[in-house]
Amino acid sequence: MFFETGITGSHRAEGLSHNPFKALVAPRPIGWISSLDAQGRANLAPYSFFNAVSDDPPIVMFSSSGWKHTVANVEATGEFVCNLATAHLQTQLNVSSAPVAAGVDEFDLAGLEKAPSRLVRVPRVAAARAALECRLLRIVQLEDLAGSLCGAHVVFGQVVGIHIDDAVVANGRIDMSRLQLLSRLGYKDYSVTSDVFEMDRPA
Repeated sequence: MFFETGITGSHRAEGLSHNPFKALVAPRPIGWISSLDAQGRANLAPYSFFNAVSDDPPIVMFSSSGWKHTVANVEATGEFVCNLATAHLQTQLNVSSAPVAAGVDEFDLAGLEKAPSRLVRVPRVAAARAALECRLLRIVQLEDLAGSLCGAHVVFGQVVGIHIDDAVVANGRIDMSRLQLLSRLGYKDYSVTSDVFEMDRPA
């Protein structure tokens, strides 16, 4: 089958009941972004369009479909924290995705304890196995092929500090099997990283 994405309003092809795009670009890491608004109120929300885009300096990005509370907060304060999404917090992560009003604290909504960050004012999820403290580099609103603005706003942040739970460190390295990373697969599907293997690159 062939699915053409560029036809306005065409989100289906024979044999498909949903748009396949997000299910095919998977698994995707989940950026569980905490932020503060201009009044200092905390916000916490998961973003499955998230990844690292540079290691020197370390830079991450997340993309928001629409100008949501998180993007507005990051623009206002210039800071955010990316909390690691793992299996042991999957229920709380899902709760924090609820579409609530501005000023509602998703930490409280999901029953999560806050922990202070070191280099930014934004709190992190205390139970997260790792958290990346970030400072805003830029926010970019994407354009399509015709040059029209899209609803997607991409936030780029430089990682200035990293918190790591000692329990997931072994022999000086992060033990991926201990992390139990949670990833988005598309639709309502998620996955947990449990089957880990190594491969050496060609010399």
